[in-house]
Amino acid sequence: MSEDLVQSAEVQQLLDRASGVDAEAGDPRLKQIMRRMLADLFATIDAFDISEDEFWHALHFAQQAAPEFGLIVPGIGLERFLDIRADRKAAAAGLEGGTPRTIEGPLYVAGAPRSVGEARLDDGTEKGEVLIMHGRVLDISGKPLAGALVEVWHANTAGGYSHFDPSQPAYNLRRQIETDSEGRYKFRSIIPSGYSVPPGGSSDNLLTKLGRHGHRPAHIHFFVSANKCLHLTTQINIDGDPYLHDDFAFATRDDLIPAVVRREETEAIVANNLNEPFSEIEFDFILHPAASDADTLASTRPRAG
Repeated sequence: MSEDLVQSAEVQQLLDRASGVDAEAGDPRLKQIMRRMLADLFATIDAFDISEDEFWHALHFAQQAAPEFGLIVPGIGLERFLDIRADRKAAAAGLEGGTPRTIEGPLYVAGAPRSVGEARLDDGTEKGEVLIMHGRVLDISGKPLAGALVEVWHANTAGGYSHFDPSQPAYNLRRQIETDSEGRYKFRSIIPSGYSVPPGGSSDNLLTKLGRHGHRPAHIHFFVSANKCLHLTTQINIDGDPYLHDDFAFATRDDLIPAVVRREETEAIVANNLNEPFSEIEFDFILHPAASDADTLASTRPRAG
């Protein structure tokens, strides 16, 4: 098709009117964003000579895929791109070090039970390798942050998350833990499994057409927050998972793969009130100072709960 079509007076006028930039009413920022998005879409349609059939099938896919947008967004790299932008902004502001951020994903649920110092995430009904994870929350200078909040959530051994998986009890494998006077947190849980997008669903169909898979390695999600500190959204991966460096959601970061230590000695087992060997992860979260009160909070994206 013509290289000049989108730049033609006819299409430029259409873009102005469709985005509302030629009208006084409305949100000026939204108008400019909409005009840019429409112009890029028009250019893509023209550059690839997309047929009407292809266009309407794509629109139908988007309509059908709406319930899985929370998986598609990380799956096509959009959520990782937001993190890359945030990392670049942090570097430009002189923020170095600290625990790396990575994607939140769509499976957080507000309102999990809250405790001080330590918590147990599972209810003991599901068989799996016991995991003890502990560490501290520190500021960038290494000072422990007492009263910091560690919110943790992860999948069960079948890769399912409570709330979204009705077979699990409410808030299973979800807790909020306030750090103690020395900035320490600790929890007992089970080693989670990775998961895949729903087989045959919209995410699976799209990724298959892109020649990709929809698997995630086993991981544990965290929100970490403290007074006057930059809110941290992150997750750790379970070392040894076959998809560790092939995550369809692009969330794996080398500094977020802590060692998983198999503890079989009697002293460690007894000290943790267990009767069998377990896995242990030690991991400290290091937070930057916040530039504003808004930076101490998680984003306002819609969430469950």
